Amino acid sequence: MKHLLLSIALFIASFQLLNAQSKITNQKTSYTFEQNIPYQKGDEYILERCVLDVYSPESKEDLPVLIYFHGGGLKRGNKYIPEYLKEKGIIVVAVNYRFFPEVSVKEIIGDAAISVKWVYDHITKYGGNPNKIFLSGHSAGGYIISMLGLDASYLMSVGLDPNQIAGLIPLSGHTITHMTAREEMGIGPLQPIIDQMAPLFHVKENTPPYIMITGDRELELLGRYEENAYMHRMMKLSSNKKTELYELQGYGHMMVYPALPILLEKIKEISALK
Repeated sequence: MKHLLLSIALFIASFQLLNAQSKITNQKTSYTFEQNIPYQKGDEYILERCVLDVYSPESKEDLPVLIYFHGGGLKRGNKYIPEYLKEKGIIVVAVNYRFFPEVSVKEIIGDAAISVKWVYDHITKYGGNPNKIFLSGHSAGGYIISMLGLDASYLMSVGLDPNQIAGLIPLSGHTITHMTAREEMGIGPLQPIIDQMAPLFHVKENTPPYIMITGDRELELLGRYEENAYMHRMMKLSSNKKTELYELQGYGHMMVYPALPILLEKIKEISALK
């Protein structure tokens, strides 16, 4: 009888433990979403456009951080958190910036640099790890993050070293001089240029991990795949072992959604080494 009662007691205790563990496992992490946080001071236009959103899990620390820049040709667009990146255990910061022709392309990239500095200065408050900050963006946003990571002058101007960045993951971004930078110089959209405003101009051996993702070469905007393929080749010739290139078959320039699983996997992979 004693053995039977002991067995029943052990069974009940085991059931209660498993039930408690199940409740813990099934608890859904809550996320907070703070919007329109100013990241620099200035005139009315700066106050309107130079704001960012922070999407973060509650009660977490040592989290990877993704700073995401929207596309729109450096002339239009608005910050957003891609749905696929929500509730994935990372912090996502979505950034707005000023537009051409109200400001120059260099000033646009300068806005982005200041926003990155803001994240480095404040992200621990949200549970983010400053050693795990990644940059990504689509189209013009991809161009911006490539310039920030490869032309050291922008981040150095705000007191950061580009090699502090954990990874650069542009989605269908220019690697030649951006078409709007060419327009600013009076050059047509079909005239390719590689100058200091081109990520390709800044090819070198030592960079953060640089993962380029484009759509199908037959469906992409202009020569976007070929630009990235040339960038990949030149990085390899420069002994850069941190560069990768993905071509998403069957997808055109609006290839953000199918690229996001690769982006997220790379964030987790690189973060695990930090």
